[in-house]
Amino acid sequence: MSDIGAVDMTASLTWAKSTYSSNEGGACVEVTSSGPAVLVRDSKDVTRPHLTVSPAHWARFVRFAADR
Repeated sequence: MSDIGAVDMTASLTWAKSTYSSNEGGACVEVTSSGPAVLVRDSKDVTRPHLTVSPAHWARFVRFAADR
């Protein structure tokens, strides 16, 4: 059995967060796309697992959030 650890396949992706975000500890997420998926992660702890959703579901969530 190998002792090789898991490889972070998201390390080479370019993540983005809202221009409304600050570095003062607010609750922010970062997003990127990878093939046919949108990946979402916590900007305060990027080592935690990310969520993977379809572009259609991400668009629906963004519309929902914008209407609030």
